[in-house]
Amino acid sequence: MSGISEFIGNEVKNNDVVLFMKGTPGFPQCGFSGQVVQILDYIGVDYKGIDVLTSSELRQGIKDYSNWPTIPQLYVKGEFVGGCDIVREMFQAGELQSLFEGKGVAIKAA
Repeated sequence: MSGISEFIGNEVKNNDVVLFMKGTPGFPQCGFSGQVVQILDYIGVDYKGIDVLTSSELRQGIKDYSNWPTIPQLYVKGEFVGGCDIVREMFQAGELQSLFEGKGVAIKAA
C-alpha cells in the first residue's frame, strides 16, 4: 500500500464525513466540488474537505482508492458515497439526509 492510499485510508477512517474535492470548502475550484459543498453546507453536516489540487499523487490516488474516475468524492463513515451527480440526486430525493442520520452523523434540522 503506497503512502498516498494510506493517507487517504486514514482520512476516510478518522473523519465521519470527508469530501475529496478541487479547492477548499471555502473556495471550491470547480463547479462540481462547489455543488457538493453547497449541499453539505445546506444540510449542515460537519465534514473535512481535502484539496486534491495540492498534489497530483493525491488526485490520482483518490481515483485509484475508490475506483471512481471523477472528483469530488464523498465518504461517510469510511464508505464511498459517490460524486457530484450521485450526491445531488440523493440530496434531492432526501436520501442523503437519511444516510447521515442512519450513520449517526449529526445534521442541522432543516
